[in-house]
Amino acid sequence: MTDADRERLRRLLLERSVRFGDFTLASGRRSSYYIDCRPSTMSAEGLTLIGRLGFQAIRGRAWRPRAGDNLTRWADPVAYAISAGGCGSDLVLDGFSVRKEAKEHGAGRLIEGNFSPGDAVVVIEDVITSGGSAQKAIDAVEVAGGSVLGVLAVVDRGEGGRAMLEAKGREVVALITSHDLGVEQP
Repeated sequence: MTDADRERLRRLLLERSVRFGDFTLASGRRSSYYIDCRPSTMSAEGLTLIGRLGFQAIRGRAWRPRAGDNLTRWADPVAYAISAGGCGSDLVLDGFSVRKEAKEHGAGRLIEGNFSPGDAVVVIEDVITSGGSAQKAIDAVEVAGGSVLGVLAVVDRGEGGRAMLEAKGREVVALITSHDLGVEQP
């Protein structure tokens, strides 16, 4: 990761995505701050930075995934940016999404997009807090016959999610941490 790109992403997240107040997180925990990555990940600059940094992080780990995925639609821009970040390289990363539950219409799939049994993938998250969303995506990929090389997040809140995933043998890479943002739970 280049220091200039990482610093610009840190500033972009602080400008657009960090909010202070009283919040209930998806994990059910209370927090004095909330990181809503969407204003950053859905911006042209954010997509460019995350695509470049995410692709470099995957390459730096020597992961050779077939695809990158995410559990919820909120991380879709992250997965797609990283896929685009590798365009033209020798590592082609197609994106796919793991739904929270299978559709009850159409093909009724839990996994949508560019995924096939046997694929090695990286699970993509916008923010890791408890690690529960990433674990659900991992479980869905493995049940569908894929293998998970690791987890890549834009932000790690440093609240146990990374440790939980690593305790289960998963390598976790975060582009930015809550410490980098200067916002940590007391």
